[in-house]
Amino acid sequence: MKIAVQGLGRMGMQIARKLAESGEHTVIAHNRSHEPIDEAVSYGAVKAYEKADVIREFGGDRVVIWIMLPDTVVDAQVDEWLALVPQGSIIIDGGNSNFVMTQKLNEKVTAAGMHLIDIGVSGGIWGYQNGFCMMAGGGTDATFASIEPALKTLAQPEGAYHYFGESGSGHFVKMTHNAVEYGMMEALAEGYHILKEGPYKNLDLAAAGEVWQHHSVITSWLNELARDALRENPNLDGISGYVAENGEARYTLEAAKAAGVKMPVVQDSLDVRIASQHGEVSFATKLLAAIRNKFGGHALNGEGAEPGIREQVAHEPAEGPQA
Repeated sequence: MKIAVQGLGRMGMQIARKLAESGEHTVIAHNRSHEPIDEAVSYGAVKAYEKADVIREFGGDRVVIWIMLPDTVVDAQVDEWLALVPQGSIIIDGGNSNFVMTQKLNEKVTAAGMHLIDIGVSGGIWGYQNGFCMMAGGGTDATFASIEPALKTLAQPEGAYHYFGESGSGHFVKMTHNAVEYGMMEALAEGYHILKEGPYKNLDLAAAGEVWQHHSVITSWLNELARDALRENPNLDGISGYVAENGEARYTLEAAKAAGVKMPVVQDSLDVRIASQHGEVSFATKLLAAIRNKFGGHALNGEGAEPGIREQVAHEPAEGPQA
């Protein structure tokens, strides 16, 4: 299939590359700055420096564009696309957008005669190699079927995808996934922290992580990444302990409050991250930052940290989404 990818950051570039290199799809690469477009071309994508170039490559057919940008700029970018694309075109929001905002955006897109599909994407910077985990909603059964070939490619070799139906449902499932991620990471970080500060002062933390990783009940990719971080840097030297957050836990807690569901673990894990941004750091928050760096390539010390809160719409897109 023919598909355009806008936003060639950490995740968007991997998506464009995996699709282009498969030989099964024609990928049109679009980005604010040109250097990432040129890199995507080296993987087999077609360059599109301007939105008009994207439209031209579809030759008058309906456009399918996958947007991988921070949620703060999605609305403005969709408005620009709606003024250009032909009726029946499909817009995919693959970033970490608040599902409530996705529902509102869907109303606008539908009224314009287009289709909006929301896809939460997990897999971090390892998605290209391992396959992406994708949670989709919005559009119709028919529009989802039309983009499914791309998802099948992106899921290879060990990823997965599922269509959940109603608008915003894909982002809602991904939002909840990220909130769970917060809690799991916090539990691991606290566990390693007590190993370090407890009564035994010479414990090999990486060795503990290695043992835990062999079919214990907390065996997980997150623990594997924690173990690797501790192997490489046992005292986590040079890491400030500042832990960014992308808004997903906040959105989940808002939804939980509305539903009357208590989520104390997620609330506490979010509170720890917020406190770290105000100087309350520890070995545990250093490990949180190290794990985030391992799976998502996030800055270790909060440089360029994303606010992740959809408070306003900017008109100049950033380079890529929060992973």
